[in-house]
Parts: sequence; C-alpha cells; structure tokens
Amino acid sequence: MKIQNFKFYEKGLKRFFGPLEAKVLDILWAQPGLSIKEVQQKLESQEEPLNFNTVMTVMNRLVAKGLLSKRLEGRSSVYEPFDTKENFLEMQSKEITHELLEDFGPLVVSHMLDALEEADPEMIEKLEQKIKALKKEN
Repeated sequence: MKIQNFKFYEKGLKRFFGPLEAKVLDILWAQPGLSIKEVQQKLESQEEPLNFNTVMTVMNRLVAKGLLSKRLEGRSSVYEPFDTKENFLEMQSKEITHELLEDFGPLVVSHMLDALEEADPEMIEKLEQKIKALKKEN
C-alpha cells in the first residue's frame, strides 16, 4: 500500500498519517484485536477525552485505507492491522527511497552518504556488505 501524503516536516508515523490515526495505529500494533471502545479508553489515558464517534470515524477510515481489518465479535467490531508496524515502515521507506532515486538520482545517494557521518558503525558495515553483494551481482 502506498501512502499518498508524505509529510517530510513531521516525525514518525505522523509523516504518513494524522496525529489521531498515528495513535490509533500504534495502539493496535501494540495490541491487535481491540474494539473502538477499548481504543478510545487507551487514547483517553494518553490525552484529553475523545468522543466515541470520533474514534470510530478514524478507525473506519483506516479500514477504508486498507490499514486495518474489521470483524464482528459478538456485538462489537474488532480491529486489527493488516500488517506489522515493521513491515509497514519497511514498505514505505522502500517506496520513498525509490521515488527519490527516480526523481533526483545521484543527488539522493550523495546526500544519504553524507548522512552516514552521523550513522553508527553497524549501519555503515551493513551498507558495505550490501555494496559488495551488488558488485558481485553485476
């Protein structure tokens, strides 16, 4: 799934979602299979009281976007993410990287290498291994 509105000036999940959507997803990634009421209660423990209908609207929008599944369990609907947070972030970062490379080519690679000055040695080692593997393929 490709997220349409990437906000480069935000942090974390807020780059992809509105603040409430990001909080709902974090809750459901941590504890899948919750009802709207359960998510509402967890949100209220983090911030100001939220209207049930507001939480329901956000969760149903996430269903419509293909991020959550919804199933009936008794008299309540239960929501679960379609994918793990790690897989979601992996897919999105890959998509963003490909788009940046397509649009800006060598500039992106140069800027990423400049950013490695702040990276830990383990990340640099992984990059070196990846480059060696790519050279062997070609």
